[in-house]
Amino acid sequence: MKKIFKKTTALLASGLLAMTLAACGDNSTSNTSPSDTKTPSTIEQLKQAGKVRIGVFSDKPPFGYIDKDGKNQGFDVEIAKAITKDLLGDENKVEFVLVEAANRVEYLTSNKVDIILANFTVTPARQEVVDFAKPYMKVALGIVSKDGNVITDVAQLEGKTLLLNKGTTADTYFTKNHPNIKTLKFEQNTETFEALRDGRGDALSHDNTLLFAWAKENPGFTVGVKNLGDQDFIAAAVKKGDTELLDWLNAEIEKLGKEGVLKAAYEKTLQPIYGDTIAESDVVVEYK
Repeated sequence: MKKIFKKTTALLASGLLAMTLAACGDNSTSNTSPSDTKTPSTIEQLKQAGKVRIGVFSDKPPFGYIDKDGKNQGFDVEIAKAITKDLLGDENKVEFVLVEAANRVEYLTSNKVDIILANFTVTPARQEVVDFAKPYMKVALGIVSKDGNVITDVAQLEGKTLLLNKGTTADTYFTKNHPNIKTLKFEQNTETFEALRDGRGDALSHDNTLLFAWAKENPGFTVGVKNLGDQDFIAAAVKKGDTELLDWLNAEIEKLGKEGVLKAAYEKTLQPIYGDTIAESDVVVEYK
C-alpha cells in the first residue's frame, strides 16, 4: 500500500510541475503575444503588396481621363506615376482607381484607395476627414456659358439655372453663398457639361483651370467669370491619421517640384491645351 501511495504522489507532483512550466512558459520557445507583434507600416504594406492604389478621375481632361486606347492620362496621372516610381521603383506598379468628385473622401475612409490624386481641392471641411499633403496646383472657381449670352457676373444668374458637379468646391460655394440661385447637379463631369451643351442650364461653374481647357476644346462657349471666390490649392490626400504616408508624400511633392517633374507634367498635359490662356506660374506650385 505504501509503494502505491508513493508512486501516486510522484505522478501528481510530476503533473503539477508540467502544468506550472506550461503556465509560466519556456525560455526556449517564443512567448510573443498579439500586442507585441509589430504591425507593418503603410509604406511596408504597399511594398509587400507590390502596388499603390491611386484614385483619379476618368472624365476630367486634361487632369484625369481615359484615352481612346483605354489608358489613364492627364496631369494628375503623370504625378501619380512619378510618385509610384519613387515609392515602389516602377511607375507601372500603380493601380488607378476611378473616382467621382462626391466619393473621393469615402474611397479613402473605406480603404478603397491609398492616395487620392483627383484634382482634390484643400478645404477646411475636407481637412477634418482626410489628410492633405503639400499642394502641387493652384486653382479658383469660374463660370462658363454659351456665346451670345455670356455670364460675366454672379448677379446675372438670378432667374437662371446653374449646372454643378456634386461634391465639388463650386457646389459648396454656391450652396453656402448663393442659395437663392437655382442649380441642377450631376454626379459626373461628362453629364454636367453635356447638360450645358443641351441647354438644360444657362451656365456651369467648376474649377477655372478645367473650364479654360474645356472652352478651348468646345467653340461657342466662353469663361465669362475667370476667378470666383478665393484661390485654393490642389493636393494629394491620404486617410486621416496615416502620418507615415503623409510625411513621405510631403517630402515627395517637394522633391518633384525641385526636380522639375511638376513642370514637365504641366508641359506635357496642360500647356498644349492652355497655350497663352493661362501661365504655368498660375497653375503649378513652385518648390525651390
